[in-house]
Amino acid sequence: MKRFLTLLILIFAFSLTLTDTAGLLNCALAADVTDYPKASGKKVKKSSTALIDYSNASDGYVMVKYLKSTKDKLKAQVTGPTKVTYTYTLKAKEYITFPLSEGNGTYKVTVFKAIGNTSRMSTAVSVSFTAKLSDEFAPFLRPNQYVDYKSSSAVLEKAEELIGDKKDTLDKVSSVYSYVVDSFTYDTQKAKTVQSGYVPDVDEILQKKTGICFDYASVMASMLRANGVPVKLVVGYAGKVYHAWLNVYSEKDGWLDAVIFFDGNSWKLMDPTLASSGHQSPEVLQYIGDSSNYNAKFSY
Repeated sequence: MKRFLTLLILIFAFSLTLTDTAGLLNCALAADVTDYPKASGKKVKKSSTALIDYSNASDGYVMVKYLKSTKDKLKAQVTGPTKVTYTYTLKAKEYITFPLSEGNGTYKVTVFKAIGNTSRMSTAVSVSFTAKLSDEFAPFLRPNQYVDYKSSSAVLEKAEELIGDKKDTLDKVSSVYSYVVDSFTYDTQKAKTVQSGYVPDVDEILQKKTGICFDYASVMASMLRANGVPVKLVVGYAGKVYHAWLNVYSEKDGWLDAVIFFDGNSWKLMDPTLASSGHQSPEVLQYIGDSSNYNAKFSY
């Protein structure tokens, strides 16, 4: 039975509004890390104001663009096979990538525009389609709005320095994790003032070495995905507070559970945000090492 490797990244008082066949495994883990999302234009639903490009649904993503300048709020929603709706904030006149996190099945993607300064939204464009992924890891090996890196991103250069010629997935994870825990500090002021719809800038976070939950998660996910490691950025609850963490796929054991902190005998569930801010105290490690404290809601 597959286990889940969960790298837990705790938010301090931050609430978001926001098979084992060789062929399949080799396909997933050998994915070209320079295969960045692109709007191919082969399958497009377009209106006078917005478009949805789902040409590469088999690679686990769609791309959305609002075509006109506007000061009104813009949103996109992606509803997958389980009927869970993911809501995102858009910027006008630029493509934004969203993952098809729920795998194979029917998706509905809709772009909305606020009606003036009201809370009401009008539909700009909408499309439904059936996705059949090239492999189950496709959505978790590429950049998207919350794990947003490019070939020129500084996080990729840093990841190369940290990972080097390591081949084992857990060795890669350990290198990235240790760097973040030892180098980053939690930004409590940012956590108090961050607005709904916030999207991390991974290079800015890396340069400042401080941030909130999503910042930690986004940087780590970017580093690992760029090095061929399938990673899910997950948000959900720990108790009554919203959190974000990472699920990482190991080619040896599949999706693994509770294996980021190694105590000499086994890997333990770990939360880099809390570990960094709490200086890895025994009390901190005991809390974040208990997977029952966490309940997943969305995966990106």
